[in-house]
Amino acid sequence: MPNPKGAPGPQTTDSDSSPSLSRRRYLGWSAAGLGAGLLQACGGGGGGPAAGINPPQAVPATVAWGRQAIGQALAQSGSVTTSVSGAMMIDDSVVWSQAFGTANSDTGALATTSTRFNIGSVSKVFAALCVMIMRDRRLLSLDQPVVQVLPAFSMLSPAYTHVTVRQLVFHAPGFPGVNFRNVFGFAPIPGYAQDTLKSLALSHLKHDPGELSVYCNDGFTMVELLVLQLTGRSYTDFVQQEIFGPLGMTLSGFALAPAAEGTFAHASYEGRMQPQEFPSAFATGGVVSTPSDMMKLASMFIDAGMYNGQRIVSADGLQQMGINQVSSTRINLTTAFRPGLGWDTVKQMGLEAGGLHGWAKNGDTIFFSSEFFVLPEARMAMMITGNGHDFGPKALTEGMVLRAAVERGVIATMPPALVPTVPARGSSSTPVAQLAGVYANHSAPLQVVVAADGSLTVRRWVAGAWTVEQAGLQPRSDGRWWADAQTKVSYSFVSASGNRYLMRQRLSDSALYWDEEPVGQWLPPLSTPLSAAWQARVGSSWLCTNDDPQSVEAKLGPRIWNLGVMAEMPGYILWDDAQLLSIVDDNQTGMNLKIPVNAGRELVELRMVMAGSVEEMHCGTLVFRRMS
Repeated sequence: MPNPKGAPGPQTTDSDSSPSLSRRRYLGWSAAGLGAGLLQACGGGGGGPAAGINPPQAVPATVAWGRQAIGQALAQSGSVTTSVSGAMMIDDSVVWSQAFGTANSDTGALATTSTRFNIGSVSKVFAALCVMIMRDRRLLSLDQPVVQVLPAFSMLSPAYTHVTVRQLVFHAPGFPGVNFRNVFGFAPIPGYAQDTLKSLALSHLKHDPGELSVYCNDGFTMVELLVLQLTGRSYTDFVQQEIFGPLGMTLSGFALAPAAEGTFAHASYEGRMQPQEFPSAFATGGVVSTPSDMMKLASMFIDAGMYNGQRIVSADGLQQMGINQVSSTRINLTTAFRPGLGWDTVKQMGLEAGGLHGWAKNGDTIFFSSEFFVLPEARMAMMITGNGHDFGPKALTEGMVLRAAVERGVIATMPPALVPTVPARGSSSTPVAQLAGVYANHSAPLQVVVAADGSLTVRRWVAGAWTVEQAGLQPRSDGRWWADAQTKVSYSFVSASGNRYLMRQRLSDSALYWDEEPVGQWLPPLSTPLSAAWQARVGSSWLCTNDDPQSVEAKLGPRIWNLGVMAEMPGYILWDDAQLLSIVDDNQTGMNLKIPVNAGRELVELRMVMAGSVEEMHCGTLVFRRMS
């Protein structure tokens, strides 16, 4: 990382030393924030793994590798990340805690191990933990319908009454995805959870509850309202009193008011340092913390719910969080997807390659990215976080944890990096003509085209045109489609529940495993043309009129959505160059995708409403007016 004050290379302090902003960017964010006197910091505590930080000599080779890798990531050309912080725990001791780079690029102030970072969706682990604490107290049960414990919850689809508490915290309720309104701001914007409740009341389910698991932020936001309904306490108070306080997490909290300058990391956007980022979705991703503080939470997980002799949650509750939940779903297209309750995966694949078992949760906000690993059997944990998305937190965490396990004798050796080769030519079990077409998803349609030689080309819709993503794909002996010169990516096609899906398999950044997920669902062109009402809206742009003035959208650029069409897909409206929407009637669109994991996550449905003589476009609680 170039030092803004001119010093060469990334600067570092350690406790042991002596993107364009667009609507689409929101699809991966879950929220995070920070605070000062706002930070609901708890008193007392002490003890536990972060009470005394051991010297890095406990795993010196691992620390040396990590320092070099982080330094290189910060120094790479064009990096927007200016600071990274990490910590690792083995048994009951934090063996490494270190901060790198500048927390304030304008002043050159260095990040320290006490600098707080937005940890994004890692916060979902806290939300699931809250559910388990309430379960321990018999306030709810996991398979209880949400409407029984939150009577105010409703949706337009009658099946909403079947949504269970469990489904909220493993991404399976069937909600459209995320309430986009005011999810991030440059000042606190209260009321997000209640606004999300209103948004859901105006929405349909995109799939039957529990039918599949696809990343869903709004399910976790509902946990905020469950806590308030069942305990009489706000979600932020409950987490503070039941988790942060007992664990002595004095540097963890929520962004309820501006933080004191110097206590948190600033991020940059388009070359300019940004103010403090405030998330509004607390349970979805509103925790601010430090890696060392998070090791206290990890210690509680490793010790089956106990911390310093105090029980935080039952051992059974934590065991439930660590069970792969997709066995209960009907559409599950890949064995690489193993979500727990609150966890992205309860069998992290990089660790698995080395013979280790670990739970993992990542978290992104607009400006921050984090990775959190807990290995209960090996009694290890690690957290890394930074004020950007381009420093490779997952590969760094995998690399350091595996090396520490070798250095401490937990495993004998590092797992070898895979050396992929393209398999021999095979034949397609499905006629290639049947594989062609448009495969829709939440962010940019894909198209499969058959070339004259029978090979396939995958194209992506970008800025109003098709861009080749991979050409020359041939059927291979492993049943997948590979290009002769591309050894790190392959494609396949699977059918489930009457739908056909395009699958993509990619070599992980650490080169230790293959990651696979569905990237699109085939949609048929429609014979019914668009009505005159929708034809009149094709090519129109719509400006959001009810974003809060302090929202990130309002501050960095107005929220503008566009309506168009795609020549290859008659009968659909193309929303914002991203989603193909089905037409319900002259004033409504509907959702049409059932894609697990990620590609079917933030779906939208639009309602055209007359406000006097002016037509408005509504999406949840967002309101838009047509631009001239």
